[in-house]
Amino acid sequence: MSPTPAFPPARLTRRMLLKATTATAGAIAGAAAPGVRLGAAGLLTVAALAGPGAAHSAAAAPQALPAGCSGTSPITCRYAVAPGNYDVTVSIGGTSAGQTEMWAEARRLMLPATRTAAGSVATYSFTVNVRQPEGQPTGQGGTGNPGLDLRFAGAAPQVSAVSVKPAAQPLVAYLAGDSTVCDQPTAPYTGWGQMITTAVRAGASVANYGDSGESSGSFLSNSALLPTLVSKVRANDPVFIQFGHNDKQTSASAYRNNLTTMISRVRAKGGVPVLVTPPVRRLFDGNRLTSTALHVNGVGVNLPAEMRAVGAAQRVPVIDLTARSKALVESMGPSASAQLFLRSSVDGVTDNTHFSQYGASRMGGLLLQSIREQNLPLAAHLR
Repeated sequence: MSPTPAFPPARLTRRMLLKATTATAGAIAGAAAPGVRLGAAGLLTVAALAGPGAAHSAAAAPQALPAGCSGTSPITCRYAVAPGNYDVTVSIGGTSAGQTEMWAEARRLMLPATRTAAGSVATYSFTVNVRQPEGQPTGQGGTGNPGLDLRFAGAAPQVSAVSVKPAAQPLVAYLAGDSTVCDQPTAPYTGWGQMITTAVRAGASVANYGDSGESSGSFLSNSALLPTLVSKVRANDPVFIQFGHNDKQTSASAYRNNLTTMISRVRAKGGVPVLVTPPVRRLFDGNRLTSTALHVNGVGVNLPAEMRAVGAAQRVPVIDLTARSKALVESMGPSASAQLFLRSSVDGVTDNTHFSQYGASRMGGLLLQSIREQNLPLAAHLR
């Protein structure tokens, strides 16, 4: 089992009062399932388990699930909402001690494993981007379910209330990249874009348009990718652009032109482009990574160096994830660094390019560190 991602836990919201008789749950008006009762402000209402307070006594009666939720481990909640961004507030905990982690849509981790004492409830808020297909934009690995999917897993998952309402013009951080970034639909493969969501506070969401197998050129030309992403960008939305893994035969001039075109299209919508050099592969020569691991491609182009040059020429922020991940992987060494990637003994496959959940969380942590250091637009919305 992969270690818990190394991100700070989500903060408790100030709104910790839950009525003893009702708690908001579910979806916006018009999206209710048959037989579900609508309450004030068009939110679904369900019986709550506890009175006021961040930690408080719960009723002895068996725990009931919020409307739209079913199962025990995991607990799955589905809400028939249209694509868009939604403010989601959840209360975890109940009559017995629990350990709960929350995932949204295609395996986006929103809340790391969090313990609650018996009889206590803790409340957290997020803003979640809903798309269809919900995972990779080209439908690789499956298209998922229409609407919003939430999954509460962990050693003893508990959820006592859920509310979902449309978000009012949140900041949206868009991700443009390949399989090391994307919302991977099936474990153990995990993109770093699926892990950074735990660090993003309500009021901002992550819209991951990463797609497996894409190069800088193919991402530009596929209508489901950059054209769709750019059509949704609003002023000041950051767009994080990472390519290199699949630019194996791309010339230096073509690579520079592709990145420059992406930058221009994002800027035309008022967005803030941010270049991200690709994270390393785990390919060692002794105790040092090889040039292939560092993304010198098959025609001799040093892709991270070219990206840094484009950033300087276009005056675009650059997150040097190649350098940061190189330092991490080499510091761990040829043996220990295997846990960042996929191992046959643990994952059933050996893959020195794609990340385990732990590896994706570490790569995401490096990205978040740079966002904070450079004070990029998303920085003010990080926990």
